Amino acid sequence: MIGSLTHSVSKLLTITIIASLGFSGCGKEPVDLVFSLEDDKNLGLQLQAEIAANPSEYPVLNRTEYAEAYAYLEGLRDQVLASSEVRYKDQFAWEVHIIDADVLNAFAAPGGYIYFYTGIIKFLDNEDDLMGVLGHEIAHADRRHSVKQMMETYGVQLLLSMALGENPSAISSIAAGLAGNAASLKFSRNDETEADSYSVDYLSTAPYRCDGAAVFFEKITAEAGGSSVPTFLSTHPNPETRVEDIRAKAAGIGCSTEYFAPSSFETFKAMLP
Repeated sequence: MIGSLTHSVSKLLTITIIASLGFSGCGKEPVDLVFSLEDDKNLGLQLQAEIAANPSEYPVLNRTEYAEAYAYLEGLRDQVLASSEVRYKDQFAWEVHIIDADVLNAFAAPGGYIYFYTGIIKFLDNEDDLMGVLGHEIAHADRRHSVKQMMETYGVQLLLSMALGENPSAISSIAAGLAGNAASLKFSRNDETEADSYSVDYLSTAPYRCDGAAVFFEKITAEAGGSSVPTFLSTHPNPETRVEDIRAKAAGIGCSTEYFAPSSFETFKAMLP
């Protein structure tokens, strides 16, 4: 109890210092100085609980009923986490969840909670493309982009109070923003570019084509139109530029751009409702 109180007082003091220095929004300095990895994990856990407590809004598939589907997705996750480029592979939860809704979206909460809508899984043609999207989302969590953008959107004080469990009423707003159901959290151009780049790095040591995220961009722009690109892969920069950058990164590090695409992907999609 005393330790918890000391932690809260220390954090509040840090907020005061940050505010006095003029850091009211986001950036590397306030994120690194104010938010610890424990804060990421605490906030992510609260968001996970909020989503789980609202099945009408977020119909997350039951892990027991859909055990095979989760085992399949967790196997893909483990291959991404095997990359030496993942900084917090041993610190974050890295839980994967599937939301049953025909939505072209996926998102990452702080602390490594990754969500896929069934709509985007069924939209994809093969496992390589799904791995590209998965790598992108893991990068957002691992590079702490989610927290940075939340600080920009909600402010340092409010976000930190939520991480400390002092403002539970605001959690639902953040969950809706992450899931794209409200005024969505939009990552910066640099964060999106970095997530694309790290997706290539993560997959460069896996058997999959390392530019799977680029293939997804091509498909979404061709079939859904540029204006319909989902929130989690916003158009900053535009999809065409991102495809070029991803392909250039793949060429630069010499990783495979040949399909691995095991036939089990169709079996995985058939497991979903």
